Amino acid sequence: MFIETEQTPNPATLKFLPGRSVLESASADFADPAAAARSPLAERLFQVEGVRRVFLGQDFISVTKAPEKEWFVLKPAILGVIMEHFIAGKPVLLPESGAAETPAEEGPDGEIVAQIKELLDTRVRPAVAQDGGDITFRSFENGVVYLHMQGACAGCPSSTATLKMGIENMLRHYIPEVTEVRPVP
Repeated sequence: MFIETEQTPNPATLKFLPGRSVLESASADFADPAAAARSPLAERLFQVEGVRRVFLGQDFISVTKAPEKEWFVLKPAILGVIMEHFIAGKPVLLPESGAAETPAEEGPDGEIVAQIKELLDTRVRPAVAQDGGDITFRSFENGVVYLHMQGACAGCPSSTATLKMGIENMLRHYIPEVTEVRPVP
């Protein structure tokens, strides 16, 4: 098995490409070891000293390191964990016991929310996935779109520019009701 790595705009995050599907759809972001309980792969990656965040995309894994750690030390251990996991045929995510919450597209802003989600899915998410991250819709209130940044996008020095100059400008262009975009933790 050959695993490629790519740098991301966030110097603390590397993108690992195992050459196979990681998740069938959507993504999963684990900000700490406690959150990784539903992912055997993420749990094992957090056991590597210096791993601070794990993000699973459709065909990649983004790993964020502690500031005091160096990639030349962490990278071989992370590659080993990923390789062992896939060779052993273990699941990436365990089945969930409850249904995932999806914000409803109902009410007076339902059509606007649907348009926002469509633009995010078709124009924004593919671009940020190339950089090892994801952006998910949280809510739309009084003209403000609230988005959650994941993976390499979380904590990236250029994330504010991406939100304000890229995503906000695009949404405002296509959807006049949008006045601003704000990140949520």
